[in-house]
Amino acid sequence: MRKEYDFRRAVQGKFYRPARELQIPIYLDRDVAGRLSRRVGKGPSRDVSVVVNRILRKELKVLDALS
Repeated sequence: MRKEYDFRRAVQGKFYRPARELQIPIYLDRDVAGRLSRRVGKGPSRDVSVVVNRILRKELKVLDALS
């Protein structure tokens, strides 16, 4: 590694690519994840994230109705 680097001809942001959409990871408690997995295993849609999104949408509608 050099002691000093010459950045006079550097271009700021040359390789920067803005993210299209930020995906925030959400971690479920073990008991909740277990219950959802058991429920999803029986239903037509077998993706837990689909079920969680449906539940959250319903809860948001309730919150909107209350405010």
